[in-house]
Amino acid sequence: MLKSKIGAGLISFVFVIGAWQLVIWIGGYQEALLPSPLAVGRAIFSLIEDGTLFTHLQVSLFRFFIGYITAVLTGIILGLILGRTPKVWAVADPIVQVLRPVAPVAWTPFIVLWFGIGNIPAIAIIFIAAFFPVLLTTVSAVRKVPDNYLKTAINLEIRGPTLLWKVIFPASFPSIANGLHIAVGTAWIFLVAGEMVGAQSGLGYLIIDSRNALDLDFVVAGIVFIGLLGLALDKGVGSIERAILKQWGGVY
Repeated sequence: MLKSKIGAGLISFVFVIGAWQLVIWIGGYQEALLPSPLAVGRAIFSLIEDGTLFTHLQVSLFRFFIGYITAVLTGIILGLILGRTPKVWAVADPIVQVLRPVAPVAWTPFIVLWFGIGNIPAIAIIFIAAFFPVLLTTVSAVRKVPDNYLKTAINLEIRGPTLLWKVIFPASFPSIANGLHIAVGTAWIFLVAGEMVGAQSGLGYLIIDSRNALDLDFVVAGIVFIGLLGLALDKGVGSIERAILKQWGGVY
């Protein structure tokens, strides 16, 4: 199974590289307009060799994990509480639905004015991007917990925070996991966007800085790293989810 996945991944990689080079040949694009795979490969090697990649990568991952983990914890805790208090959720839901469609980068002017340039603006944007998917899926999951679970818990005199943590959270986690996956993608996308306008380091800044210098091979190299890291983060979250589901498998 693993070998087949690796083989499929290599085939996809070769196909993309071939299509990329074919577009350059057919379109007759100059390196200044569309860098070749070879030029981008040299740029990637240069970023690795001089340590620039690891500097920006470390900063981006630090911002991502702080913002994402904070959003997940806040979204799950609030979602569990709001899901169990319909009257409070009826008041909060319109507010959430108004704020949710607003792109996190729309808040950038205020965030930069309040917090300046650096880590906090990017972390705040990641938090906003990840918070709403986790909150909404958690509330929805809690409201769909089977009644027989709750009746059994009541018969066992399980109430309050223990009910939320021991019964409702495990029972709703498969649905919450969908929100965690969505949040990874949105948080990673808006991390890069946030670093493009509110930071002086990170992968997003690397792309903007390279664009300003007209080094499009480094721009594409940055895009490649962002895509690969996004894939790795998605797979990592998926592995954690599977481990948790395996641990709680008896609940379902």
